[in-house]
Amino acid sequence: MQDFPLLRRDLLLGAAAAPALLAAASAPAAAQVEPTGGPPTPEQRRRMAWWHEAKFGMFIHFGLYAAHQRHEWAMEMEAIPVSEYQRLTALYNPAPTAARAWARLAKAAGMKYMVLTSKHHEGFCNWDTKLTNYNSVQYGPRRDVIREFVDAAREEGLRVGFYYSLMDWHHPDGARCADDLQARRRFVDYTHGLIRELMTNYGKIDILWYDVSWPLDAAGWESEKMNQMVFGLQPDIIVNNRNSLPGDFSTPEQRIAAERGGRAWESCMTLNDSWGYQRADDNWKTPRTIIRNLITCARDGGNYLLNIGPQPDGGIPAPSVRVLTEVGDWMKANGHTIHGAEPCRVTRSAYANFTRKGNTLYMHVHFWPGSDVSISGLKVRVLSAKLLKTGASIAVRQDPYRTHLTGLPDYAPDSPVTTIALECDGEPVQDTDSVRINKPRAGVGL
Repeated sequence: MQDFPLLRRDLLLGAAAAPALLAAASAPAAAQVEPTGGPPTPEQRRRMAWWHEAKFGMFIHFGLYAAHQRHEWAMEMEAIPVSEYQRLTALYNPAPTAARAWARLAKAAGMKYMVLTSKHHEGFCNWDTKLTNYNSVQYGPRRDVIREFVDAAREEGLRVGFYYSLMDWHHPDGARCADDLQARRRFVDYTHGLIRELMTNYGKIDILWYDVSWPLDAAGWESEKMNQMVFGLQPDIIVNNRNSLPGDFSTPEQRIAAERGGRAWESCMTLNDSWGYQRADDNWKTPRTIIRNLITCARDGGNYLLNIGPQPDGGIPAPSVRVLTEVGDWMKANGHTIHGAEPCRVTRSAYANFTRKGNTLYMHVHFWPGSDVSISGLKVRVLSAKLLKTGASIAVRQDPYRTHLTGLPDYAPDSPVTTIALECDGEPVQDTDSVRINKPRAGVGL
């Protein structure tokens, strides 16, 4: 079995240690740090305008772990030796048309951008890098997977993003860089060199999605210099906060957690319980759950990055196709209530959720109650209401405590979520606390 020696440029091997590395040389290895920033700057608002409009993207975890078919963390969680793990390159063989299928499904699902793992923690590079032969052109498919992905996304009119793991289980300096200054110099230069290739060789890139800053901190990685290089090559790109700097947006994982103060954020989630292909993982989310998550992200001013884990040949698991196709069918009629949605201050219901655009409130009913629905504590007057699926008008009665919509069909006219559009005389705001406090209660003795 070949040992996959690392092939680096001479300038990387001979680079002098930067002062930031010298200062951090004796510091303990840093844990994953995901800092947050303040309100967006005008420059961030400019670069991120399309992203806030998009709301919905596809995450794609695809690497040698797909051939292992257990989990993307298997190399570490099962302590698989490097020499054994490298044999997976013989089984990693995505079809030339795989990326086109990813892009077509993303577009059909109502997604507006895609983010692919260029290098995951396992260290294998999905592009034609000149810094190591442990890549998809020298082994596995013997093609540039990143190039195929970029071309496919652009053909479908989707924005392009690269995931890049700073942590590396394959590189000989990937762990010892925490304590060995020379190793750190080599590994940081290697890392910056790989990112430079990604930012240089594929035209305009929209997102750089860092992951796992172990074992270094921002000083150790020279993250400021890293980001300066990225923006120098890609002035319109947006970057996340996983290289131990605030970046442009936060990345809550497997949960929806809105940032405060206008800070941009994106919830990334799996369709089952695994990021990479895990053939035994059949715990698939339902289309209703996906749509409800998407609505919550849009309601609270965030984005939803939903993952697929392709099989070793690049094929999308059938349950993923089924779920995303149904989500896409719903988005055909309801997508305009998600794309471009503004933060919504109506949030509470036992059977519905909400999004907003201007003074229009969209009530997304996921548990259809029957002939009537109500909103508690709505502080604006509803001028009109209609079922989005059919266009049918809905009768509205309001008092200071309840907005009551009546005359609805007994069965939901749309699946798996039915949307009601309410035109209001101002920005919709909800105050259920005032209802609890002030709504008349029963008289004495009743």
